[in-house]
Amino acid sequence: MIIVLTGVDGAGKTTAGKLLAERLSSAAYPAVFTTNRSGRRSITSWCNRWNIHPPGILLDAIETGIRCVNVVISHLRARSSSRLVIMDRYLYCQLALRRVQGISPGWLLPTLLKFLPAPDIVFYFAVHADTAHARVSSRAADTETLEHLDMFDNAYRALQAFPSFIVIDANRFPEQVVDDILQELGVCGLGLQP
Repeated sequence: MIIVLTGVDGAGKTTAGKLLAERLSSAAYPAVFTTNRSGRRSITSWCNRWNIHPPGILLDAIETGIRCVNVVISHLRARSSSRLVIMDRYLYCQLALRRVQGISPGWLLPTLLKFLPAPDIVFYFAVHADTAHARVSSRAADTETLEHLDMFDNAYRALQAFPSFIVIDANRFPEQVVDDILQELGVCGLGLQP
């Protein structure tokens, strides 16, 4: 089974994804969590260090390529094991980012979405922009504006696939979010329901 977690930066996807993998594994449902990063933090840091300012479309192309490779690797991991694969920052993330930046979806993302196995379930972590902003600020690894987070949320909601996503209230503690996910997955306590 492939479970995808989507949502804006600061929605709590990574924290909840790791906890979900732990809880499923402890319930005898081996699970692995993959982050599918785009390398944005590293690229931004490197550009700042060398005082390089490449055009946004070039940065997006690099990030899209890195994320696509990571998603394909995650799919290969899913095919080669009997574990549940929980994916963070799937291709939908890159499509939403492109929409925010006014960049077309291009050909690679739609092609991969067409040919890769569809996730079994996609959760959208709905979070207030101010809550997400506070979380991003507290980790001090990157910065986001409230305006960007609002635009990112709207871009996710405008995706063609969004009506098929299960919306989870991510304004709460990670344990509560994971409880909701487990309930949606048909999990009661620590065991899957038949």
